[in-house]
Amino acid sequence: MTVDGFALAHLRRSPLGHLADRFAASSVPGPGGVRLRELPFLTQLNLRLDPTGPAAARAAEALGAPLPTGACQAAGTGALRVLRLGPDEWLVVGPDGAAPTLGDTLRQALGEEPGSVVDVSANRTTLELAGPSARPVLEQGCSLDLHPRAFGPGRCAQTTVAKVQVVLDQLDDEPCYRLLVRDSFAQYLADWLLDAAGESQAPLLASQSAGQSGGNAMKR
Repeated sequence: MTVDGFALAHLRRSPLGHLADRFAASSVPGPGGVRLRELPFLTQLNLRLDPTGPAAARAAEALGAPLPTGACQAAGTGALRVLRLGPDEWLVVGPDGAAPTLGDTLRQALGEEPGSVVDVSANRTTLELAGPSARPVLEQGCSLDLHPRAFGPGRCAQTTVAKVQVVLDQLDDEPCYRLLVRDSFAQYLADWLLDAAGESQAPLLASQSAGQSGGNAMKR
C-alpha cells in the first residue's frame, strides 16, 4: 500500500510480532515436538452466495478450488484455503496482499446474482500450531473431538480454544492447525498456547535432559 508514493508496508505491526522470539524458543523438534508461530496479514475474504447457483461454479473456477458444501469442510489449492462457515458462507484465506485482486475476481464471479464479498483480513491474525504434540496441546482448551476419526485434514470449525472464539483449520496429518483469532484476543490465546505447549513438552524435555546426563556420565 502506498500514499502519495510512500510505501506503508513497513509501518504495519502484527498483533503478535513481539512474540516471535518466544514462539521460536518454545518450538521443540522431534517425534514429540510442537511448533507455534504467527502468520500475520493473511488475506481473508468472507464470501456469501447461493451454493446451487451459477455463481458458485464461477467462483470455484476462479479460485481453482471447489467451494466445500459439506459441514465443517475445507479445501485448498496452492496458497489458497476455502473454509465453509455456513450453508451459504465461506472464508477464503490467501497470502498477504492478495485481497484486492482476489476480491475483484470473486465479485466478477458473482455477477448479478445475490451475494457479497467482504474483506475481513484486518479482523483476525493467524496462529499456526504444528507437530506431533499439537493435538494434545489444543485438547487442553478445546471441546471438539480432534481425534483423526472425527477431525482431520480438510476439516474446519468455528469453535473456542481457551474460551476464545476461533476458526480452526487442520491442514495436514502432522498435524498442522491454523487458528484464526480476532486481534483483540490474539495475545491472550498466544500466551495460553505457549503455556499449554510448555506443559505438554515438560516430560519430553525432562526425558531428553536425563538421557543426555546419562550419556555424559557413561563417557566419564
